[in-house]
Amino acid sequence: MTNAACTIAGVEKAFGPNRVLRGIDLTLASGQVTVLMGANGAGKSTLVKLLCGVHQPDGGRIELFGQPYAPATPAEAIRAGVVTVHQSINDGVIPDLDVASNLMLDRLADAGSGFFVRSRALRAEASRIAAAMGLDLDVRAKVGDLGVAERQLIAIARAMARHPKVLILDEPTSSLSATEAERLFALLDRLREQGVAILYISHRMSDIRRIADRIISMRDGQISGVFEDTPLDYEGAVTAMLGHGLTSVDITIPAPGPQVLRLQGLQLSPDSPPIDLSVCRGEVVAVTGLLGSGKSALASILFGLAPAAGGTMTLNGTQYAPVSPRDAIRSGVFLCSKDRASNGVIPDLDITGNITLPFTRRHSHLSFLSATSERTTARSMIDHLGIVCQGSNDAIDTLSGGNQQKVMVGRWLAEPSQVLLLDEPFQGVDIRARRDIGNRIRDGAADRATLVFAAEPDEALEIADRIIILNEEALVGEHRNENVDLNRMLAQISGQEIAMGLN
Repeated sequence: MTNAACTIAGVEKAFGPNRVLRGIDLTLASGQVTVLMGANGAGKSTLVKLLCGVHQPDGGRIELFGQPYAPATPAEAIRAGVVTVHQSINDGVIPDLDVASNLMLDRLADAGSGFFVRSRALRAEASRIAAAMGLDLDVRAKVGDLGVAERQLIAIARAMARHPKVLILDEPTSSLSATEAERLFALLDRLREQGVAILYISHRMSDIRRIADRIISMRDGQISGVFEDTPLDYEGAVTAMLGHGLTSVDITIPAPGPQVLRLQGLQLSPDSPPIDLSVCRGEVVAVTGLLGSGKSALASILFGLAPAAGGTMTLNGTQYAPVSPRDAIRSGVFLCSKDRASNGVIPDLDITGNITLPFTRRHSHLSFLSATSERTTARSMIDHLGIVCQGSNDAIDTLSGGNQQKVMVGRWLAEPSQVLLLDEPFQGVDIRARRDIGNRIRDGAADRATLVFAAEPDEALEIADRIIILNEEALVGEHRNENVDLNRMLAQISGQEIAMGLN
């Protein structure tokens, strides 16, 4: 390793009893792009927060150009030359300010900037920064009125304007088109030539093939693989990230019933290829792929959270184009969304309220809500899913994460559906809870079509009759869950099959 910019040695971090980082050893070299890969919960975000001053390590040491580095705040990290563009776009921009103010915010905050703002000079310098980034924007425009991709580019441009010595990018192309991503890669090429050390967090194989000098895989809070020999071993990096080879399970695949859902030429975004897919009654179909593959985008379109960019959908032979989740639910299409903390659990409601919330009309008579009807449904789901609690009126936040997840799944199993969509239903649960949830999903699958969106291939193999592989918003593989060619499946997930022209 030449010209070490940042050295991380034996770094530990725990939150209560949960050891998130377990002896991390990692060096970031000047003039090199290090790609960091890891599944959800691997510790990537915590490592980034240590480097940018949000958290402090419990043990080990970090050095910046040979000197101890321990930023107490993000501002200290930036002053030291460590600049981060977070995955959450709104962490990098202020929507209520205009483009110029966002790009120049750090200089406005400098102690020597003076009390009065010279608007003309501010806009001129902001225009220069925007032009260097290839941004064709009115710098007087309010950022909150811009699209997601433009906000992402502004956050990246703001980071570039800080003249970083170490630049950390967390999934920077997640909202960008291919053209916008290539513009970013060209800038990173220039920064690499200027000697900037770049830590690039991504699972998108097109990004990694284009930009990586080396790949680091993380798993369970540890470094699980280092890949720096040319040519880079992309498949090995994905395997190291997952933790082990994929293994098949004993699934009895029933005969499919009539077709329920059909997608014809469906486009997840304007530049994505069309997707054709049919799902029958009684089928459990898993959709798997790495972050950015299009899984959540597909779930959002099916549930009316976002429009399709092209193509058509039919439900039981009738055209289906929901304009809202309410519209989808009326049609019998239910979605158990991922990230229960922000998109599922209602902390102010008890278990009963959390389970029955979307269907209160079915527990009402003459505008009066029947507590007895609600409790009966909740108790049925508690028994059906094995939710560990004292009773249906327990506060939801008294449950473990696995039992909260069971409540979220129970919410959508409690009523009959035409299509049940489950986006990462096993997220943040242990193996026992995962199997409980999976068994209950399959137990009730005969009367509906079920789609499970799962980033982990093992989870797809444990639950599905059929497995669909997405890679960069394209359907690149389909496998009946019998004697699955695991090597080919992994190659499709990682994008290697496309790269080798095998598809």
